[in-house]
Amino acid sequence: MLPRRELLEGCRHPEALAALLDRAEQALRTWEPCWSDFVDGAVREEAEARLGGLAELVLRGEGGYGGAERQRLLLQRREAAGEPHQLPAPLLGLEISGNFLFDPAEPADLRTALLALGVPAAGIGDLWLRGDRGGQGVVGSEIAGDLDGREAQVRTVPVTLEVRSLEELQTPLRRQPRRLQSVEASTRLDAVASAGFGVARNRMAALIRSGQVRVNWEPVSSPSRELHAGDRVQLSGKGDLGIESITTTKRDRFRIVLLRR
Repeated sequence: MLPRRELLEGCRHPEALAALLDRAEQALRTWEPCWSDFVDGAVREEAEARLGGLAELVLRGEGGYGGAERQRLLLQRREAAGEPHQLPAPLLGLEISGNFLFDPAEPADLRTALLALGVPAAGIGDLWLRGDRGGQGVVGSEIAGDLDGREAQVRTVPVTLEVRSLEELQTPLRRQPRRLQSVEASTRLDAVASAGFGVARNRMAALIRSGQVRVNWEPVSSPSRELHAGDRVQLSGKGDLGIESITTTKRDRFRIVLLRR
């Protein structure tokens, strides 16, 4: 039904995109809307670029709150497409309660704990922290019942899981795009990301080494990675940082124009 070879040719995430094509063909064949599993931002952007222009298909993403990185995609035949309020996403919220005062965690630690419980990665959306009280997140409604009331461990901290409605979550604020400039001695990832995200440079270097920072959606572990105009830096819970331009000053430093989303 769809030109699969052409749509998959040269794509960066062939397995994930092939799974979305299966869902798209199901929606076209049955005339029934079809939700995907959670996909990360890189897959979502590629799907939007490759499938979004198909005349017979409508593609929409939902992650539980505005600006969510991991989202489920709704695929519909255009002639049968419903309004968003008629097709609520199969999502629920998750409260992760524990005392992190003496062992601060990162969103990646919350995800690791859920995976250790046997939760499929495809059922986990965005996760975020709420200071030292724990965290919250979005999960697929089909697995939420298996999590409600369970206990887990995040790093050294015992936590309790509680399913909530999306309306009960205190979701991260949706940032308006903001353009800023910074003058740096180098174009190293730790220096540029520190300036763009407003995180201390030594803290940013630690986040990079632990694999929590991505460049163009690919995990990196070297703080000295050089950035170039057109690169994008992603940091969980902090959004996306685009490198718009890099020019050299008279004192041989680098003036960098950034777009933070």
